[in-house]
Amino acid sequence: MKIVVDSNIVFSALLSKDNVQKLILTNNSFQIFSCNFLFVEIFKHKSKIENLSRLDETSILEQLELIMRYVNFKSENIIPASFFKQAFNLCKDVDPKDTPFVALSLVLDCKLLTSDKKLFNHLKKHNFQVINIQDIKSKLSILNH
Repeated sequence: MKIVVDSNIVFSALLSKDNVQKLILTNNSFQIFSCNFLFVEIFKHKSKIENLSRLDETSILEQLELIMRYVNFKSENIIPASFFKQAFNLCKDVDPKDTPFVALSLVLDCKLLTSDKKLFNHLKKHNFQVINIQDIKSKLSILNH
């Protein structure tokens, strides 16, 4: 299955050494994509990630390096303006910063994985291809323990 992950999925994966988000991101059952904007978000929230994780910087960087091996990054430049506009219209009432992730999932014609409940419910209401952790957990036996 091909999926686009947004920032909150990667943030959650960085918060501890073992968690469901990291198992999903490093599982070969999925083709994982994200946009380069994810790097901006990680850098912007680096202090918050360090505080919440209670891990030292080296541990966080090691986890980030592991996760990044499994994520296929795509430049926002590949996304046509019409897809950005459609994505913005879907996101503007919830969080416009999610626009690049939604636009990338439109371009790649795949589902968006998010743990943002407000975004998930909003996109579901608009019949957008969105999934959450619970949707994926049932597909992977490794996560059912």
